[in-house]
Amino acid sequence: MVSRGDRESQNAHRSMILWFTGLSGAGKSTLAHAVELELHRRGCRTFVFDGDNVRHGLCGDLGFSPEDRVENIRRVGEMAKLFIEAGVIALTAIISPYRADRDRVRQLVGPGDFVEIYCQCPLAVCEQRDVKGLYEKARSGVIKEFTGVTAPYEVPDAPELVVDTGAQPLEACVDQVMKYCEARGYLLPLT
Repeated sequence: MVSRGDRESQNAHRSMILWFTGLSGAGKSTLAHAVELELHRRGCRTFVFDGDNVRHGLCGDLGFSPEDRVENIRRVGEMAKLFIEAGVIALTAIISPYRADRDRVRQLVGPGDFVEIYCQCPLAVCEQRDVKGLYEKARSGVIKEFTGVTAPYEVPDAPELVVDTGAQPLEACVDQVMKYCEARGYLLPLT
């Protein structure tokens, strides 16, 4: 039987979940994909789960009610767990508005396997970045239960990392995540 440790040894890195959370427009997907690119450049095995690739397939049957949001995060968490068992670094860029749901995913995996990264960005900046007009639709009542406007977002109590995606350039945010991973022994530092 091939173990997770065997896979990690072959990959030359630890597997983990990098869980990017924050409001719509906070830069979660942009940051997750940029971190993935840097990890790939270093030879790491990775995969990004974001709202688009998850909602169109795995969770295509779900809406945005509180119950459906809970189920969406449960499914993503279970999938990410399978990926880390396969020795992969799973990056998720999902709003995941409820602390309890993020904590539930944390409990699915071993200590140190879940790295919660809060993409901190003021609501006004998120609205400015909104090319799809979702915030405007939510404020006018067209979209119901929109996180940050008509549905809650619970800021993480104690994330492993807070990244100021509202003010910092993307490169600085990527560097912050990479340095965190190196300092905790997930990755070897670049020489």
